[in-house]
Amino acid sequence: MKPIHCLLLVCMVAGLAACSSASSNTNPDQAAFVTLLGQDTLAVEVFEHTPQGMEATVVLRTPRTTVQRYRLNLGAEGAFQHMETEIREPGSPGNADLLVEETYVIEGDSLKVTVTENGQTETRAIAGHGQMLPFLDMIHWPFDLMLMRAHASGQDSVTQDLFTGRGSLPFVVRRTSEGAMTATHPFRGTMAVDVDDEGRLLKLDAGATTRKLIVTRVPASEVDIEAIAARFAAADAAGMPFGALSGRGETTAQVSGATITVDYGRPAKRGREIFGALVPWGEVWRTGANQATHFTTNRTLKLGDLTVPAGTYTLFTIPEPGGGTLIVNRQTGQGGTTYNEDRDLGRVPMTARELPEPVELSTIAVEETGGGGELQLLWDRTALVVPFTVQGQGL
Repeated sequence: MKPIHCLLLVCMVAGLAACSSASSNTNPDQAAFVTLLGQDTLAVEVFEHTPQGMEATVVLRTPRTTVQRYRLNLGAEGAFQHMETEIREPGSPGNADLLVEETYVIEGDSLKVTVTENGQTETRAIAGHGQMLPFLDMIHWPFDLMLMRAHASGQDSVTQDLFTGRGSLPFVVRRTSEGAMTATHPFRGTMAVDVDDEGRLLKLDAGATTRKLIVTRVPASEVDIEAIAARFAAADAAGMPFGALSGRGETTAQVSGATITVDYGRPAKRGREIFGALVPWGEVWRTGANQATHFTTNRTLKLGDLTVPAGTYTLFTIPEPGGGTLIVNRQTGQGGTTYNEDRDLGRVPMTARELPEPVELSTIAVEETGGGGELQLLWDRTALVVPFTVQGQGL
């Protein structure tokens, strides 16, 4: 998808310096964020710091395009009081039913959460306190508050609790140098952040995390949020949606009497270099996205030189320029970033093949060959291949 606004295009291509100079004559309390995943625009946010707190309007494109409005109220010394959220279809009239409506209110040592969706309302309470801020997945205007608060503290490292509808996440914000900070998600990893002299977020690079996003600040005055929402909604209707960040795939094949099933996440290339870049050489990779890749066979297999009894396993890989290593692990049910080497069944070498055309979505295939089969990991222009044969009796 090409950028849909001339200023956004300038900012994405020319980088932060051009955008910062463009925004130097604007109100610093009003700004916008553009979030990219690879070459694709994932979200556009327009927000304003107000005397009462913050207000924001967001166009988010996954799993489908929605327009989201937020009103955050802060009390004395910046203490969180309440937040209202409205999520609607792009272009829907003001009197149209909302897709989702949420309220978050601090009551003593609890955060009261009320969510209305599909005509059903649910209310619950989680542990809360006045110094919390919201965590909105793939949305970053609350980070402006978090980073400014960390900057104002004068400390080199602070922990900031961000709440979700189900609990809270402790983020660690560190000052690394003049104009630079890091923000660490408790389990996704560490983001590098450029900030101005008040701690406002100028650019965020999540390339070292599981999200791989780039967020850039641009002038709010140059962003027509409703026009952007309409254009993204039109792309959805034309069969060109952004879709889920990483959908789930399943491969089932019959090879020499064995039934083999692989359940795995399917991240997209989105214009990025994959092996040796997004997926580093020499490091354990989840071999997909989100939950760990699960491999099930009802017959004993010989994967390379490794005997794999009938059952369910998880697969991890260590890619290298010439192929790398496939890891078969006995632990199951875990997330893809949870890897316990002590649970390895074994490791076998993979061979790399160059593909004639790039594969956009990470794909795992099981193909029958003359003497058995091949497990193939296909992404971008690379196939990582392990041969196997079927042994013994089934389950």
